[in-house]
Amino acid sequence: MMRTWQITTVTDAARARISLARLAAAYGVPTVERTRLAAGLSAHLRQCLTKGGTWRLTMDLAGSTAEEGLLHLVVTPPPEACAAGEPLWEVTVPCPERTEAPEGGTVADDPAALSEALLGADEDTAVVLDKLAEQEDLVSFHREELHQTNQGVLALHAELDAAGRAQREAFAAERSARNEAESARRRLTFLADASAVLTASLNHEEIVRRLPDLLVPEYASSVDVWLFDQEEDKHRSAPHPAAAVVAARTGRPQYAADHPGNLPGVDDQPPSALDPGRPLLCVPLPTRRAPLGVLTLSPPGGRWDPDDAVMLIELTRRASIAIDNARRFEHNRDIAETLQRALLTDLPVTPGLSLAARYLPATHGLNIGGDWYDAFPQRDGGLITVIGDVTGHGLHAAVMMSQLRTALRAYAVDGDSPGRLLTRLHRFLHHLQPDLYATAVIARFHPDEATLTWAAAGHPPPVLRLPDGTVRTLDAKPGAMLGIPLTQEIADHTEELEPGSTLALYTDGLVERRAQGIDPGIVRLASALGRFRSAELDADLEGSADRLLNPLLSDSERDDDVCLLLCHFQGGANS
Repeated sequence: MMRTWQITTVTDAARARISLARLAAAYGVPTVERTRLAAGLSAHLRQCLTKGGTWRLTMDLAGSTAEEGLLHLVVTPPPEACAAGEPLWEVTVPCPERTEAPEGGTVADDPAALSEALLGADEDTAVVLDKLAEQEDLVSFHREELHQTNQGVLALHAELDAAGRAQREAFAAERSARNEAESARRRLTFLADASAVLTASLNHEEIVRRLPDLLVPEYASSVDVWLFDQEEDKHRSAPHPAAAVVAARTGRPQYAADHPGNLPGVDDQPPSALDPGRPLLCVPLPTRRAPLGVLTLSPPGGRWDPDDAVMLIELTRRASIAIDNARRFEHNRDIAETLQRALLTDLPVTPGLSLAARYLPATHGLNIGGDWYDAFPQRDGGLITVIGDVTGHGLHAAVMMSQLRTALRAYAVDGDSPGRLLTRLHRFLHHLQPDLYATAVIARFHPDEATLTWAAAGHPPPVLRLPDGTVRTLDAKPGAMLGIPLTQEIADHTEELEPGSTLALYTDGLVERRAQGIDPGIVRLASALGRFRSAELDADLEGSADRLLNPLLSDSERDDDVCLLLCHFQGGANS
Protein backbone atom coordinates (compact mmCIF):
# COMPACT_ATOMS: atom_id res chain seq x y z
CA MET A 1 0.00 0.00 0.00
CA MET A 2 1.38 3.36 -1.02
CA ARG A 3 0.23 6.93 -0.34
CA THR A 4 1.54 10.24 -1.69
CA TRP A 5 1.29 13.86 -0.57
CA GLN A 6 2.25 16.98 -2.47
CA ILE A 7 3.94 19.51 -0.23
CA THR A 8 3.91 23.12 -1.35
CA THR A 9 2.65 25.11 1.63
CA VAL A 10 2.86 24.94 5.37
CA THR A 11 -0.68 23.63 5.44
CA ASP A 12 0.29 20.83 3.08
CA ALA A 13 3.21 19.97 5.34
CA ALA A 14 1.03 20.01 8.47
CA ARG A 15 -1.64 17.86 6.82
CA ALA A 16 0.99 15.36 5.61
CA ARG A 17 2.67 15.18 9.03
CA ILE A 18 -0.68 14.63 10.80
CA SER A 19 -1.70 11.94 8.32
CA LEU A 20 1.62 10.17 8.61
CA ALA A 21 1.39 10.18 12.44
CA ARG A 22 -2.10 8.69 12.31
CA LEU A 23 -1.08 6.01 9.83
CA ALA A 24 2.03 5.12 11.81
CA ALA A 25 -0.10 4.74 14.92
CA ALA A 26 -2.53 2.58 13.03
CA TYR A 27 0.33 0.38 11.75
CA GLY A 28 1.56 -0.15 15.33
CA VAL A 29 4.74 1.91 15.13
CA PRO A 30 5.92 2.37 18.77
CA THR A 31 5.28 5.76 20.27
CA VAL A 32 8.92 6.72 20.65
CA GLU A 33 9.73 5.65 17.06
CA ARG A 34 6.59 7.36 15.85
CA THR A 35 7.52 10.60 17.62
CA ARG A 36 11.09 10.39 16.33
CA LEU A 37 9.67 9.80 12.80
CA ALA A 38 7.29 12.77 13.03
CA ALA A 39 9.97 15.07 14.45
CA GLY A 40 12.42 14.08 11.75
CA LEU A 41 9.83 14.56 9.01
CA SER A 42 8.78 17.96 10.39
CA ALA A 43 12.36 19.16 10.42
CA HIS A 44 12.93 18.05 6.81
CA LEU A 45 9.66 19.51 5.56
CA ARG A 46 10.60 22.84 7.14
CA GLN A 47 13.76 22.81 5.06
CA CYS A 48 11.78 21.89 1.95
CA LEU A 49 9.36 24.83 2.44
CA THR A 50 12.34 27.12 2.88
CA LYS A 51 13.77 26.01 -0.47
CA GLY A 52 10.36 26.34 -2.18
CA GLY A 53 8.73 24.28 -4.90
CA THR A 54 6.46 21.26 -4.73
CA TRP A 55 7.92 18.30 -2.81
CA ARG A 56 6.37 14.86 -2.85
CA LEU A 57 6.06 12.68 0.27
CA THR A 58 5.56 9.01 -0.44
CA MET A 59 4.72 6.38 2.17
CA ASP A 60 5.01 2.73 1.30
CA LEU A 61 4.18 -0.22 3.56
CA ALA A 62 6.10 -3.32 2.61
CA GLY A 63 5.70 -6.85 3.91
CA SER A 64 2.93 -9.43 4.26
CA THR A 65 0.49 -10.24 7.01
CA ALA A 66 2.64 -13.13 8.14
CA GLU A 67 5.62 -11.01 8.93
CA GLU A 68 6.44 -7.65 10.39
CA GLY A 69 5.82 -4.73 8.02
CA LEU A 70 8.19 -1.89 7.20
CA LEU A 71 6.95 1.65 6.81
CA HIS A 72 9.09 3.39 4.20
CA LEU A 73 8.99 7.20 3.74
CA VAL A 74 10.56 9.08 0.88
CA VAL A 75 10.59 12.87 0.31
CA THR A 76 11.32 13.63 -3.32
CA PRO A 77 12.53 17.12 -4.32
CA PRO A 78 10.95 19.09 -7.16
CA PRO A 79 12.36 18.32 -10.64
CA GLU A 80 14.52 21.42 -10.74
CA ALA A 81 15.97 20.52 -7.31
CA CYS A 82 16.61 16.99 -8.46
CA ALA A 83 18.43 18.37 -11.47
CA ALA A 84 20.51 20.50 -9.14
CA GLY A 85 21.52 17.35 -7.24
CA GLU A 86 19.19 17.59 -4.23
CA PRO A 87 19.13 14.10 -2.64
CA LEU A 88 16.11 12.12 -1.58
CA TRP A 89 15.20 11.95 2.12
CA GLU A 90 14.37 8.43 3.21
CA VAL A 91 13.52 6.69 6.46
CA THR A 92 12.20 3.24 7.32
CA VAL A 93 10.53 2.13 10.56
CA PRO A 94 9.05 -1.26 11.52
CA CYS A 95 5.29 -1.77 11.80
CA PRO A 96 4.76 -4.75 14.12
CA GLU A 97 0.94 -4.74 14.34
CA ARG A 98 -0.71 -4.25 10.96
CA THR A 99 0.02 -4.55 7.32
CA GLU A 100 -3.46 -3.70 5.95
CA ALA A 101 -4.30 -0.11 4.97
CA PRO A 102 -6.08 1.59 7.87
CA GLU A 103 -9.25 3.57 7.40
CA GLY A 104 -9.03 7.34 7.37
CA GLY A 105 -5.73 8.96 8.06
CA THR A 106 -6.56 12.07 5.98
CA VAL A 107 -7.12 15.52 7.39
CA ALA A 108 -9.91 17.80 6.19
CA ASP A 109 -9.16 21.21 4.69
CA ASP A 110 -11.23 22.95 7.36
CA PRO A 111 -8.89 25.17 9.48
CA ALA A 112 -10.66 24.19 12.65
CA ALA A 113 -10.20 20.53 11.90
CA LEU A 114 -6.58 21.09 10.97
CA SER A 115 -5.91 22.96 14.22
CA GLU A 116 -7.58 20.24 16.24
CA ALA A 117 -5.51 17.62 14.42
CA LEU A 118 -2.28 19.53 15.14
CA LEU A 119 -3.15 19.72 18.84
CA GLY A 120 -3.86 15.99 18.83
CA ALA A 121 -0.51 15.29 17.17
CA ASP A 122 1.26 16.43 20.34
CA GLU A 123 -0.21 13.51 22.25
CA ASP A 124 2.67 11.33 21.12
CA THR A 125 5.07 13.98 22.33
CA ALA A 126 3.32 14.03 25.72
CA VAL A 127 3.54 10.25 25.91
CA VAL A 128 7.23 10.41 25.06
CA LEU A 129 7.79 13.09 27.67
CA ASP A 130 6.01 10.94 30.24
CA LYS A 131 8.26 8.03 29.29
CA LEU A 132 11.27 10.33 29.52
CA ALA A 133 10.12 11.40 32.99
CA GLU A 134 9.81 7.74 33.97
CA GLN A 135 13.24 7.05 32.53
CA GLU A 136 14.67 10.03 34.41
CA ASP A 137 13.16 8.71 37.62
CA LEU A 138 14.53 5.27 36.84
CA VAL A 139 17.94 6.73 35.96
CA SER A 140 17.87 8.77 39.18
CA PHE A 141 17.01 5.61 41.13
CA HIS A 142 19.78 3.67 39.46
CA ARG A 143 22.16 6.57 39.92
CA GLU A 144 21.40 6.62 43.64
CA GLU A 145 21.70 2.85 43.76
CA LEU A 146 25.01 3.08 41.91
CA HIS A 147 26.15 5.77 44.32
CA GLN A 148 25.25 3.58 47.26
CA THR A 149 27.00 0.68 45.58
CA ASN A 150 30.04 2.84 44.95
CA GLN A 151 30.02 3.92 48.57
CA GLY A 152 29.84 0.28 49.59
CA VAL A 153 32.59 -0.64 47.19
CA LEU A 154 34.72 2.21 48.50
CA ALA A 155 34.03 1.11 52.07
CA LEU A 156 34.84 -2.48 51.11
CA HIS A 157 38.02 -1.33 49.40
CA ALA A 158 38.91 0.65 52.51
CA GLU A 159 38.26 -2.38 54.69
CA LEU A 160 40.23 -4.63 52.35
CA ASP A 161 43.05 -2.10 52.26
CA ALA A 162 43.04 -1.87 56.05
CA ALA A 163 42.94 -5.66 56.29
CA GLY A 164 45.80 -5.92 53.79
CA ARG A 165 47.78 -3.30 55.67
CA ALA A 166 47.13 -5.09 58.96
CA GLN A 167 48.17 -8.39 57.36
CA ARG A 168 51.34 -6.82 55.99
CA GLU A 169 52.09 -5.34 59.39
CA ALA A 170 51.46 -8.74 61.00
CA PHE A 171 53.77 -10.42 58.47
CA ALA A 172 56.40 -7.76 59.08
CA ALA A 173 56.06 -8.17 62.85
CA GLU A 174 56.28 -11.95 62.51
CA ARG A 175 59.32 -11.67 60.25
CA SER A 176 60.92 -9.22 62.68
CA ALA A 177 60.17 -11.50 65.63
CA ARG A 178 61.56 -14.48 63.72
CA ASN A 179 64.71 -12.54 62.86
CA GLU A 180 65.10 -11.40 66.46
CA ALA A 181 64.60 -14.96 67.69
CA GLU A 182 67.16 -16.25 65.20
CA SER A 183 69.62 -13.53 66.23
CA ALA A 184 69.05 -14.34 69.89
CA ARG A 185 69.56 -18.06 69.20
CA ARG A 186 72.74 -17.28 67.29
CA ARG A 187 74.07 -15.13 70.12
CA LEU A 188 73.22 -17.74 72.76
CA THR A 189 74.84 -20.47 70.68
CA PHE A 190 77.97 -18.38 70.22
CA LEU A 191 78.03 -17.51 73.93
CA ALA A 192 77.73 -21.18 74.91
CA ASP A 193 80.37 -22.32 72.42
CA ALA A 194 82.76 -19.50 73.34
CA SER A 195 82.30 -20.21 77.07
CA ALA A 196 83.12 -23.87 76.47
CA VAL A 197 86.30 -22.88 74.60
CA LEU A 198 87.39 -20.47 77.34
CA THR A 199 86.70 -22.82 80.24
CA ALA A 200 88.41 -25.76 78.52
CA SER A 201 91.82 -24.33 79.34
CA LEU A 202 93.43 -23.87 82.74
CA ASN A 203 96.16 -21.64 81.36
CA HIS A 204 95.18 -17.98 81.71
CA GLU A 205 97.55 -16.85 78.96
CA GLU A 206 95.96 -19.31 76.55
CA ILE A 207 92.50 -18.00 77.46
CA VAL A 208 93.65 -14.46 76.71
CA ARG A 209 95.04 -15.62 73.35
CA ARG A 210 91.76 -17.32 72.44
CA LEU A 211 89.57 -14.24 72.95
CA PRO A 212 90.54 -12.44 69.70
CA ASP A 213 90.11 -15.66 67.71
CA LEU A 214 86.57 -16.00 69.07
CA LEU A 215 85.45 -12.40 68.51
CA VAL A 216 87.20 -11.27 65.32
CA PRO A 217 85.78 -10.58 62.74
CA GLU A 218 82.11 -11.27 63.52
CA TYR A 219 81.72 -9.26 66.72
CA ALA A 220 84.84 -7.07 66.76
CA SER A 221 87.49 -5.81 64.40
CA SER A 222 90.16 -5.71 67.13
CA VAL A 223 90.50 -6.99 70.69
CA ASP A 224 92.91 -5.89 73.41
CA VAL A 225 93.16 -7.48 76.86
CA TRP A 226 94.69 -5.36 79.61
CA LEU A 227 95.57 -7.43 82.70
CA PHE A 228 96.54 -5.26 85.65
CA ASP A 229 99.25 -7.54 87.06
CA GLN A 230 101.18 -7.40 83.78
CA GLU A 231 101.95 -3.72 84.17
CA GLU A 232 105.34 -4.58 85.67
CA ASP A 233 106.33 -6.17 82.37
CA LYS A 234 107.86 -3.13 80.66
CA HIS A 235 107.96 -4.87 77.30
CA ARG A 236 104.18 -5.37 77.29
CA SER A 237 103.06 -2.14 78.90
CA ALA A 238 101.39 0.33 76.51
CA PRO A 239 99.16 3.40 76.77
CA HIS A 240 95.55 2.56 77.48
CA PRO A 241 92.48 4.53 76.31
CA ALA A 242 90.98 6.87 78.88
CA ALA A 243 87.70 4.92 78.70
CA ALA A 244 89.57 1.75 79.71
CA VAL A 245 91.01 3.56 82.73
CA VAL A 246 87.50 4.76 83.67
CA ALA A 247 86.16 1.20 83.28
CA ALA A 248 88.96 -0.10 85.51
CA ARG A 249 88.25 2.52 88.15
CA THR A 250 84.43 2.34 88.15
CA GLY A 251 83.90 -1.31 87.26
CA ARG A 252 81.33 -0.27 84.62
CA PRO A 253 81.54 -0.74 80.82
CA GLN A 254 82.42 2.42 78.89
CA TYR A 255 81.79 3.42 75.26
CA ALA A 256 84.18 5.97 73.73
CA ALA A 257 83.15 7.51 70.38
CA ASP A 258 82.11 10.76 68.72
CA HIS A 259 78.46 9.68 68.95
CA PRO A 260 76.30 8.24 71.75
CA GLY A 261 76.39 4.46 71.92
CA ASN A 262 72.90 3.97 73.41
CA LEU A 263 74.09 0.60 74.74
CA PRO A 264 72.31 -0.81 77.81
CA GLY A 265 74.38 -0.69 80.99
CA VAL A 266 77.21 1.19 79.24
CA ASP A 267 78.38 4.76 79.98
CA ASP A 268 79.27 7.07 77.08
CA GLN A 269 82.66 8.76 76.97
CA PRO A 270 84.37 11.16 74.51
CA PRO A 271 86.37 9.55 71.69
CA SER A 272 89.77 8.16 72.62
CA ALA A 273 92.67 10.54 72.07
CA LEU A 274 94.77 7.54 70.96
CA ASP A 275 92.43 6.81 68.03
CA PRO A 276 89.59 9.36 67.77
CA GLY A 277 88.01 7.87 64.68
CA ARG A 278 87.55 4.37 66.14
CA PRO A 279 84.70 3.62 68.59
CA LEU A 280 85.81 1.59 71.61
CA LEU A 281 83.89 -0.60 74.04
CA CYS A 282 85.85 -1.02 77.28
CA VAL A 283 84.50 -3.77 79.55
CA PRO A 284 86.09 -4.57 82.95
CA LEU A 285 86.96 -8.18 83.74
CA PRO A 286 85.08 -8.60 87.05
CA THR A 287 85.82 -10.99 89.90
CA ARG A 288 84.49 -11.33 93.44
CA ARG A 289 87.36 -9.24 94.77
CA ALA A 290 88.39 -6.68 92.15
CA PRO A 291 88.60 -6.44 88.35
CA LEU A 292 91.39 -8.43 86.74
CA GLY A 293 91.70 -5.98 83.87
CA VAL A 294 89.80 -4.47 80.97
CA LEU A 295 88.75 -5.91 77.61
CA THR A 296 88.78 -3.24 74.86
CA LEU A 297 87.01 -3.93 71.56
CA SER A 298 86.33 -1.97 68.39
CA PRO A 299 83.18 -2.74 66.37
CA PRO A 300 83.22 -4.76 63.15
CA GLY A 301 81.28 -1.94 61.47
CA GLY A 302 80.30 1.59 62.43
CA ARG A 303 78.79 0.61 65.78
CA TRP A 304 77.43 -2.32 67.79
CA ASP A 305 73.93 -3.67 67.93
CA PRO A 306 72.71 -3.21 71.55
CA ASP A 307 71.98 -6.95 71.89
CA ASP A 308 75.47 -7.79 70.63
CA ALA A 309 76.93 -5.41 73.24
CA VAL A 310 74.96 -7.16 76.01
CA MET A 311 76.27 -10.52 74.77
CA LEU A 312 79.87 -9.20 74.68
CA ILE A 313 79.58 -7.93 78.26
CA GLU A 314 78.31 -11.35 79.39
CA LEU A 315 81.11 -13.11 77.49
CA THR A 316 83.63 -10.80 79.16
CA ARG A 317 82.22 -11.78 82.55
CA ARG A 318 82.59 -15.47 81.72
CA ALA A 319 86.09 -14.92 80.34
CA SER A 320 87.00 -13.17 83.58
CA ILE A 321 85.75 -16.14 85.61
CA ALA A 322 87.75 -18.51 83.38
CA ILE A 323 90.91 -16.40 83.75
CA ASP A 324 90.44 -16.16 87.52
CA ASN A 325 89.90 -19.92 87.83
CA ALA A 326 92.95 -20.61 85.66
CA ARG A 327 95.08 -18.36 87.85
CA ARG A 328 93.82 -20.07 90.99
CA PHE A 329 94.64 -23.41 89.44
CA GLU A 330 98.08 -22.25 88.38
CA HIS A 331 98.69 -20.88 91.88
CA ASN A 332 97.66 -24.15 93.53
CA ARG A 333 99.67 -26.16 91.01
CA ASP A 334 102.76 -24.07 91.64
CA ILE A 335 102.36 -24.55 95.40
CA ALA A 336 101.91 -28.31 95.00
CA GLU A 337 104.84 -28.58 92.63
CA THR A 338 107.04 -26.49 94.89
CA LEU A 339 106.07 -28.58 97.91
CA GLN A 340 106.60 -31.81 96.03
CA ARG A 341 109.99 -30.80 94.70
CA ALA A 342 111.00 -29.71 98.18
CA LEU A 343 110.05 -33.14 99.52
CA LEU A 344 111.93 -35.05 96.79
CA THR A 345 115.29 -35.49 98.48
CA ASP A 346 118.72 -35.66 96.94
CA LEU A 347 119.80 -39.21 96.23
CA PRO A 348 122.39 -40.67 98.63
CA VAL A 349 125.76 -41.93 97.49
CA THR A 350 126.06 -45.63 98.12
CA PRO A 351 129.15 -47.78 97.32
CA GLY A 352 128.46 -50.24 94.52
CA LEU A 353 125.12 -48.64 93.57
CA SER A 354 124.37 -45.71 91.25
CA LEU A 355 121.03 -43.89 91.42
CA ALA A 356 119.33 -41.52 88.97
CA ALA A 357 115.86 -40.08 89.45
CA ARG A 358 113.52 -37.96 87.30
CA TYR A 359 110.33 -36.21 88.29
CA LEU A 360 108.23 -34.52 85.58
CA PRO A 361 105.05 -32.73 86.66
CA ALA A 362 101.92 -32.98 84.54
CA THR A 363 101.51 -30.32 81.91
CA HIS A 364 97.70 -30.60 81.69
CA GLY A 365 95.24 -30.40 84.53
CA LEU A 366 95.74 -30.16 88.25
CA ASN A 367 97.57 -33.50 88.39
CA ILE A 368 100.56 -32.51 90.49
CA GLY A 369 101.33 -33.87 93.91
CA GLY A 370 100.64 -37.60 93.82
CA ASP A 371 103.88 -39.15 92.51
CA TRP A 372 107.00 -39.40 94.64
CA TYR A 373 110.29 -41.20 95.04
CA ASP A 374 112.78 -41.51 97.89
CA ALA A 375 116.07 -43.23 98.74
CA PHE A 376 117.69 -43.36 102.18
CA PRO A 377 120.04 -45.68 104.12
CA GLN A 378 119.09 -47.93 107.00
CA ARG A 379 121.16 -48.41 110.17
CA ASP A 380 122.55 -51.74 108.96
CA GLY A 381 124.00 -50.10 105.83
CA GLY A 382 121.18 -51.18 103.53
CA LEU A 383 119.58 -48.70 101.15
CA ILE A 384 115.83 -48.32 100.81
CA THR A 385 114.55 -47.02 97.43
CA VAL A 386 110.87 -46.32 97.00
CA ILE A 387 108.57 -44.95 94.37
CA GLY A 388 104.85 -44.39 94.85
CA ASP A 389 101.71 -42.66 93.76
CA VAL A 390 99.00 -41.18 95.98
CA THR A 391 95.50 -41.13 94.50
CA GLY A 392 94.12 -37.69 93.87
CA HIS A 393 96.00 -34.63 92.78
CA GLY A 394 96.88 -31.17 93.90
CA LEU A 395 97.94 -29.80 97.23
CA HIS A 396 96.09 -32.39 99.29
CA ALA A 397 97.82 -35.27 97.51
CA ALA A 398 101.20 -33.57 97.93
CA VAL A 399 100.62 -33.17 101.67
CA MET A 400 99.54 -36.81 101.99
CA MET A 401 102.60 -37.89 100.01
CA SER A 402 104.84 -36.01 102.44
CA GLN A 403 103.19 -37.76 105.38
CA LEU A 404 103.70 -41.19 103.78
CA ARG A 405 107.32 -40.33 103.05
CA THR A 406 107.91 -39.24 106.62
CA ALA A 407 106.14 -42.32 108.03
CA LEU A 408 108.15 -44.63 105.78
CA ARG A 409 111.43 -43.14 106.93
CA ALA A 410 110.34 -43.50 110.53
CA TYR A 411 109.33 -47.13 110.08
CA ALA A 412 112.54 -47.93 108.20
CA VAL A 413 114.64 -46.97 111.23
CA ASP A 414 113.64 -50.26 112.80
CA GLY A 415 115.19 -52.14 109.91
CA ASP A 416 111.99 -53.66 108.55
CA SER A 417 111.94 -55.33 105.14
CA PRO A 418 110.11 -53.77 102.17
CA GLY A 419 107.04 -55.97 102.63
CA ARG A 420 106.81 -55.14 106.32
CA LEU A 421 107.25 -51.42 105.61
CA LEU A 422 104.42 -51.45 103.07
CA THR A 423 102.17 -53.33 105.50
CA ARG A 424 102.74 -50.66 108.15
CA LEU A 425 102.15 -47.88 105.59
CA HIS A 426 98.89 -49.57 104.63
CA ARG A 427 97.66 -49.49 108.22
CA PHE A 428 98.87 -45.95 108.70
CA LEU A 429 97.09 -44.64 105.61
CA HIS A 430 93.87 -46.52 106.32
CA HIS A 431 93.79 -45.06 109.83
CA LEU A 432 94.80 -41.54 108.83
CA GLN A 433 92.91 -41.09 105.53
CA PRO A 434 90.26 -43.83 105.04
CA ASP A 435 89.15 -42.31 101.72
CA LEU A 436 92.64 -41.91 100.26
CA TYR A 437 94.75 -44.66 98.68
CA ALA A 438 98.28 -45.09 97.41
CA THR A 439 100.48 -47.49 95.48
CA ALA A 440 104.18 -48.06 96.05
CA VAL A 441 107.18 -50.27 95.34
CA ILE A 442 110.05 -50.56 97.85
CA ALA A 443 113.39 -52.11 96.87
CA ARG A 444 116.22 -52.75 99.37
CA PHE A 445 119.87 -53.04 98.40
CA HIS A 446 122.76 -53.92 100.69
CA PRO A 447 126.35 -53.22 99.69
CA ASP A 448 127.52 -56.51 101.16
CA GLU A 449 124.90 -58.60 99.42
CA ALA A 450 124.18 -59.34 95.77
CA THR A 451 120.51 -59.64 96.53
CA LEU A 452 117.56 -57.37 95.81
CA THR A 453 114.61 -57.52 98.20
CA TRP A 454 111.44 -55.84 97.00
CA ALA A 455 107.71 -55.62 97.61
CA ALA A 456 104.87 -53.94 95.77
CA ALA A 457 101.42 -52.71 96.76
CA GLY A 458 99.11 -52.08 93.80
CA HIS A 459 101.93 -50.48 91.80
CA PRO A 460 103.23 -51.20 88.26
CA PRO A 461 105.91 -53.90 88.53
CA PRO A 462 109.64 -53.05 88.56
CA VAL A 463 111.65 -53.80 85.44
CA LEU A 464 115.11 -55.42 85.85
CA ARG A 465 117.75 -55.30 83.14
CA LEU A 466 120.40 -58.01 83.44
CA PRO A 467 124.03 -57.40 82.36
CA ASP A 468 123.52 -59.32 79.11
CA GLY A 469 120.68 -57.01 78.08
CA THR A 470 117.86 -59.38 79.02
CA VAL A 471 114.97 -57.58 80.67
CA ARG A 472 112.59 -59.12 83.19
CA THR A 473 109.40 -57.74 84.70
CA LEU A 474 109.26 -58.43 88.44
CA ASP A 475 105.58 -59.23 88.59
CA ALA A 476 105.48 -61.63 91.51
CA LYS A 477 102.16 -61.39 93.33
CA PRO A 478 101.95 -57.86 94.75
CA GLY A 479 99.88 -56.60 97.63
CA ALA A 480 96.73 -54.55 97.19
CA MET A 481 96.66 -50.76 97.21
CA LEU A 482 97.65 -49.07 100.42
CA GLY A 483 94.78 -47.76 102.50
CA ILE A 484 91.96 -49.90 101.13
CA PRO A 485 89.58 -51.35 103.74
CA LEU A 486 91.31 -54.71 103.78
CA THR A 487 93.65 -56.40 106.25
CA GLN A 488 96.74 -57.53 104.39
CA GLU A 489 100.29 -58.64 104.97
CA ILE A 490 102.44 -57.69 102.01
CA ALA A 491 105.11 -60.24 101.13
CA ASP A 492 108.78 -59.71 100.31
CA HIS A 493 110.38 -60.98 97.12
CA THR A 494 114.08 -61.51 96.46
CA GLU A 495 116.13 -61.44 93.30
CA GLU A 496 119.79 -62.31 92.82
CA LEU A 497 121.75 -59.45 91.30
CA GLU A 498 124.74 -59.60 89.03
CA PRO A 499 127.07 -56.62 88.66
CA GLY A 500 125.83 -54.47 85.81
CA SER A 501 122.14 -55.11 86.57
CA THR A 502 119.78 -52.10 86.45
CA LEU A 503 116.43 -51.84 88.23
CA ALA A 504 113.81 -49.35 86.95
CA LEU A 505 111.10 -48.15 89.34
CA TYR A 506 108.47 -45.85 87.82
CA THR A 507 104.92 -44.52 88.15
CA ASP A 508 102.03 -45.17 85.79
CA GLY A 509 102.36 -41.76 84.12
CA LEU A 510 105.39 -43.15 82.26
CA VAL A 511 103.72 -46.22 80.76
CA GLU A 512 99.94 -45.76 80.81
CA ARG A 513 98.04 -44.38 77.81
CA ARG A 514 94.29 -43.93 77.72
CA ALA A 515 93.76 -45.74 74.43
CA GLN A 516 96.13 -48.66 75.19
CA GLY A 517 96.18 -49.27 78.91
CA ILE A 518 99.33 -49.95 80.92
CA ASP A 519 100.66 -53.31 79.69
CA PRO A 520 101.88 -52.12 76.27
CA GLY A 521 103.69 -49.28 78.03
CA ILE A 522 105.52 -51.68 80.34
CA VAL A 523 106.59 -53.68 77.29
CA ARG A 524 107.89 -50.49 75.66
CA LEU A 525 109.82 -49.59 78.81
CA ALA A 526 111.42 -53.04 79.00
CA SER A 527 112.33 -52.87 75.31
CA ALA A 528 113.86 -49.40 75.65
CA LEU A 529 115.85 -50.39 78.75
CA GLY A 530 117.14 -53.50 77.02
CA ARG A 531 118.63 -51.44 74.19
CA PHE A 532 121.11 -49.71 76.51
CA ARG A 533 124.65 -51.02 76.73
CA SER A 534 126.06 -51.90 80.13
CA ALA A 535 129.01 -49.55 79.60
CA GLU A 536 126.59 -46.72 78.84
CA LEU A 537 124.74 -47.31 82.10
CA ASP A 538 128.00 -47.61 84.05
CA ALA A 539 129.43 -44.38 82.68
CA ASP A 540 126.38 -42.06 82.57
CA LEU A 541 123.31 -43.19 84.46
CA GLU A 542 121.91 -39.64 84.60
CA GLY A 543 122.10 -39.24 80.83
CA SER A 544 120.68 -42.71 80.39
CA ALA A 545 117.62 -41.68 82.43
CA ASP A 546 116.97 -38.78 80.05
CA ARG A 547 117.50 -40.94 76.97
CA LEU A 548 115.08 -43.50 78.40
CA LEU A 549 112.34 -40.94 79.08
CA ASN A 550 112.38 -39.12 75.75
CA PRO A 551 111.04 -41.90 73.46
CA LEU A 552 108.60 -43.18 76.08
CA LEU A 553 106.98 -39.75 76.53
CA SER A 554 106.87 -38.76 72.84
CA ASP A 555 103.24 -39.88 72.56
CA SER A 556 102.15 -38.84 76.05
CA GLU A 557 99.66 -36.06 76.73
CA ARG A 558 101.43 -35.53 80.06
CA ASP A 559 98.19 -35.35 82.01
CA ASP A 560 99.81 -37.13 84.97
CA ASP A 561 103.08 -36.89 86.89
CA VAL A 562 105.98 -39.06 85.82
CA CYS A 563 108.55 -40.50 88.23
CA LEU A 564 111.51 -42.69 87.28
CA LEU A 565 114.15 -44.12 89.59
CA LEU A 566 117.06 -46.08 88.04
CA CYS A 567 119.18 -48.24 90.38
CA HIS A 568 122.35 -49.55 88.67
CA PHE A 569 124.09 -52.31 90.68
CA GLN A 570 127.84 -52.26 90.12
CA GLY A 571 128.76 -54.93 92.66
CA GLY A 572 129.38 -55.22 96.41
CA ALA A 573 131.61 -52.70 98.14
CA ASN A 574 134.07 -55.41 99.06
CA SER A 575 134.00 -57.30 95.75
